[in-house]
Amino acid sequence: MTDNIATGSPDSSPADGYLGDPAVRAEWDNRYSDRQQLWSGRPNGALVAEVAGLAPGRVLDVGCGEGADAVWLARNGWDVTALEVSGVALARAEGHARDAGVTVRWIHAELSRSALPEASFDLVSAQYPALLRTPDAAAERALLAAVAPGGVLLLVHHAGMENQQANDSGFDPADYVWPSMVADLLTDDWKIEVDEQRPRVAPDGGAGAHHTDDVVLRVRRLR
Repeated sequence: MTDNIATGSPDSSPADGYLGDPAVRAEWDNRYSDRQQLWSGRPNGALVAEVAGLAPGRVLDVGCGEGADAVWLARNGWDVTALEVSGVALARAEGHARDAGVTVRWIHAELSRSALPEASFDLVSAQYPALLRTPDAAAERALLAAVAPGGVLLLVHHAGMENQQANDSGFDPADYVWPSMVADLLTDDWKIEVDEQRPRVAPDGGAGAHHTDDVVLRVRRLR
């Protein structure tokens, strides 16, 4: 039981309505295609911990991957919209949602080009997102803009990565958005509820399992 609400744009693929840079999509499609399953298939520990005290409402799962968080949220009463750049990952996520018997709205897009309705989600969850940095802070502003008054943005990333040097694999931390960059954009309309580094509660297996600590930023929109 799934819905796909991606729509067309000048940058989109006519085949499936993808909104975004084709090179970004291809990069992540290739990464997912290299393995039958990239992630553990279980929800992220920081997400489970941080939403425990929240009343279910509308949630946006940014960079949903193979859908473990989206399925978990739907099972726990949330009205889920999940966004992902990789069509390979999205197809797997849709299959997992069908198998679980839950409804999720899927968006095949980059966050900054997704044309999401502003101020419409009670929770925006971005767990270890690979959001590209731009001079106008488009991704950071899109995260904040999606949160409804009274709602929460939960941004979790691997601790220490922001300060790493570019490596031979082509990864350069300067290319990506980190929690501190989002925190720098906060105004008096926001309240920081959590901003800390903590030991990671990591599911067994899956890519990224070697990371041991998280940076957790949880902020509430006051108005």
